[in-house]
Amino acid sequence: MSLPTIALVGRPNVGKSTLFNRLTRRRDALVANVAGLTRDRHYGRGRFDERPFLVVDTGGFEPLVKDGILKEMARQTEQAIAEADAILFVVDGRDGLMPQDKEIAARLRRLERPVRVAVNKTEGMECGMVAAEFHELGLGAPFAISAAHGDGVHSLMESTLSALVAEETETAAAEEEKQGLKVALAGRPNVGKSTLINALLGEERVIAFDRPGTTRDAIDIPFTRGGRDYRLVDTAGLRKKGKVFEAIEKFSVIKTLQAIENAHVVILMLDARQDIADQDAHIADFVLQSGRALVVAVNKWDGLDSYAKAQIRATVERKLKFLEFARVHFISARENIGLDALFKSVESAYAAATAKLPTPKLTRVLADAVARQAPPRHGVSRPKMRYAHQGGSNPPIIVIHGNALEHIPDSYRRYLENTFRETFRLTGTPLRIQFNTSHNPYAREER
Repeated sequence: MSLPTIALVGRPNVGKSTLFNRLTRRRDALVANVAGLTRDRHYGRGRFDERPFLVVDTGGFEPLVKDGILKEMARQTEQAIAEADAILFVVDGRDGLMPQDKEIAARLRRLERPVRVAVNKTEGMECGMVAAEFHELGLGAPFAISAAHGDGVHSLMESTLSALVAEETETAAAEEEKQGLKVALAGRPNVGKSTLINALLGEERVIAFDRPGTTRDAIDIPFTRGGRDYRLVDTAGLRKKGKVFEAIEKFSVIKTLQAIENAHVVILMLDARQDIADQDAHIADFVLQSGRALVVAVNKWDGLDSYAKAQIRATVERKLKFLEFARVHFISARENIGLDALFKSVESAYAAATAKLPTPKLTRVLADAVARQAPPRHGVSRPKMRYAHQGGSNPPIIVIHGNALEHIPDSYRRYLENTFRETFRLTGTPLRIQFNTSHNPYAREER
């Protein structure tokens, strides 16, 4: 099942980027009180009541403008609307209903998908009165919110996501598993993703030109290797923001993020002949946040001298230190070098991501870890961990129960993560540790 995609649409300076940052709990979108500041599209991963989704922050929508940067911004917004599963139409409660709002609403009414009107900047105002005039847009009851303070956002998202019908069932998931292990290739343009797939298939199944941006969409290809069925997904390269102007190429970013979310394992491809850029780290971070099993492939390794290879190894280790759990392979897709070892790591990463971790052994490992290094005290008491069990897989989730666990520092969490990872050989997958503190029935209740 693809993650639902929600597009934020509205005229300039109504607070779309502020709402984007609240939904994603990050500050990846630029926010300032200047009309038209967001000229590009920003993509993020949000979560509401344990349900994940993709959210797209668009530039200000001026559909009547016929030229210049505003026309390009409008074109980008039209593409986001075409791809989204639901639309949040953001308007400004302090400005009131504007002519541009009516023009945008006329376009949105023609869509066959959920649209919710979010009347923003209503903090300190009578919400019912402020939202009343926006009924005129004909898009259902408006939601009065404050993106800056979070007021009303819960009700808005509850309504939006409840309108999206879940498509995946256990039967569908099992059927998908029978179709093969899904491996997505992600990375910047021109790192050799299509060349790698062609090398694995032994034929030209995807176009592989020496020019960035050749692949415009995610291409799903069935494939068998060593008696194992796979589905290889060749994604469009994720470029740095501001370097893509073609709407169709921007449009493919959603497909790439969804391909990562839907994969069993992601191969993050890097170019050995280029420096590792911030965009590589951003892609890696999205894979990590998605909880996907991961293998790193540094391509175009052939022909490099020993000094260049040493420099690349050091750079990978330094800039992608947060991916220490993933194996790194230095390959040449063009020369068919290193591909067998790469796919062995794909298999082991998937096995680690789906491993069954017995409760008795988890609890024993936890006890041994605490005996070697007890958690630091918090005040006069020390957190006490009683037992552990597996709370999920792909990625593995280990739930630890005990007392005062809310005081466990991040450094000790990392110590436990490394201990569990080493014991159960969980190489190639992120690992989540969740602390559940037991309620003390003898604690005094506040009156």
